[in-house]
Amino acid sequence: MLGYVTLGTNDLPRAAAFYDKLCAEFGAGRFMEEDTFIAWGTANGGCGIALTKPFDGNTATVGNGVMAAFQAKDRAQVDKVYKLAIELGAQDEGPAGPRGESGFYAGYFRDPDGNKLNVFTMG
Repeated sequence: MLGYVTLGTNDLPRAAAFYDKLCAEFGAGRFMEEDTFIAWGTANGGCGIALTKPFDGNTATVGNGVMAAFQAKDRAQVDKVYKLAIELGAQDEGPAGPRGESGFYAGYFRDPDGNKLNVFTMG
């Protein structure tokens, strides 16, 4: 299984402010930080998320078809995190709500760098 997901950024301070607030909703905080890299996670482990300025020095770009998903504890948390992301400047990619017949409930958005994200719960 995944240990963490790393996304590129061209403005680490701006992106860090966005992810500090978003990750706090999951009880996650910064656990690694360097001049060009920050990672967030929880004390009990699980998948984390990181942001980096590209190592090769080129501009960070968004991967077509790439998306990272935050797992919420319930629908209320999906709604709260989705709303927070939009308030923090995320672009809407599909409001929080049920998707299909499987009990999948999700909201989709793009962070300030254009990376596609999702917050979801099952059931």
